[in-house]
Amino acid sequence: MQYIYLDHNATTPLRPEVKETITNSLDLYGNASSYHPLGIKARESIENARSGILAFLGADEGRLIFTSNGSESNNLVLKGLVCEGSICPRHKTARKRPHVITTQIEHPSVINTVSCLNRIGAEVTLLDVDQYGLVDPDEIKRALRPSTVLVSIMHGNNEIGTIQPIGNIGSYLQNEGITFHTDAVQTVGKIPVDVNKLNVDYLSLSGHKINAPKGIGALFIRRIMTLCPLIHGGHQEQNLRAGTENTIGIIAMGKAIELIKLEGETAIQETQRLRDRLYENLSQNLTGVHLNGHPTRRLPGTLNVSFDRIDGAALLEMMAIEGIAASTGSACSTGDSKPSHVLTALGLPPERIRSAIRFSLGYGNTETEIDTAGEKIIQMVSRLRKISPI
Repeated sequence: MQYIYLDHNATTPLRPEVKETITNSLDLYGNASSYHPLGIKARESIENARSGILAFLGADEGRLIFTSNGSESNNLVLKGLVCEGSICPRHKTARKRPHVITTQIEHPSVINTVSCLNRIGAEVTLLDVDQYGLVDPDEIKRALRPSTVLVSIMHGNNEIGTIQPIGNIGSYLQNEGITFHTDAVQTVGKIPVDVNKLNVDYLSLSGHKINAPKGIGALFIRRIMTLCPLIHGGHQEQNLRAGTENTIGIIAMGKAIELIKLEGETAIQETQRLRDRLYENLSQNLTGVHLNGHPTRRLPGTLNVSFDRIDGAALLEMMAIEGIAASTGSACSTGDSKPSHVLTALGLPPERIRSAIRFSLGYGNTETEIDTAGEKIIQMVSRLRKISPI
């Protein structure tokens, strides 16, 4: 049976070139903190990857800290700044209770982290979004306080793909002297990401979203700031992330970025073409198909749609049997019986939330796959509607 993978926002397959790089690096076992030839070679490989990723992000200044994933990068910023800001002598008058601003539709690694910070004394503002998932920059301006230590706004949403106006927000916050972080896990490698154009102080990214292995992520830091590490210990990663580096993961992530840079806009445009082809096929052959998220300000590979009179979980099961992989939302929320917090924040009715499916396309998908998937999904929806009690 042909297997069609349309769940790239959850994770991505390893590219053959990345696999080859991993295989060739398996004997690079030296500790990058050691001063013998094996250690020095490991250090050189790490720094080469670091330089390549920084260049890809358009960073002419700043640092890149390697982490285990995007969630850790987000936690490092949120906890590191808030915990440091709450005890920093420079802020002890104005910032007795540090204040953080974010949105209702962030990834769980941000939503759950700010909830934790709120329980230990931080003040948190969760901004609403409109029907397309866009945050109003004016709402951010109105939410600022003297005690605000951080604004964290996701670049591209993992469920609906809506892309926020990060550059405009960052420009304003930069002028106000407010630290700004963006979770760019879903956008790096899928759309152009330039830290200077985005005007961000911190940016999170992850390897397994760009055809590198799981277990490797990174955090861009524009300038030296007082940041409390999550993991204390040795001097690794410029004293911000103790522990022996994941050399193979770092090299593999660097290779994945190198491949993305070589392909440029071509891969992005092809992914968007296939996404639009799938949507047109579904919407032209089925009634009651609704697009969730912004119609144009959207990740090129993300298609979140609701089908009238359909239970999303039931359709997902049928798709899995037929060899089509997709999702009802964030992979990090699998097993949670609550409705999608993202679709809920958009103000969608419960029945539309229950019937939502997220298709996410990426490297390796072909036109034949998309057409085959579309035909099968049309048949499945039609069968489910015939037996639907709704």
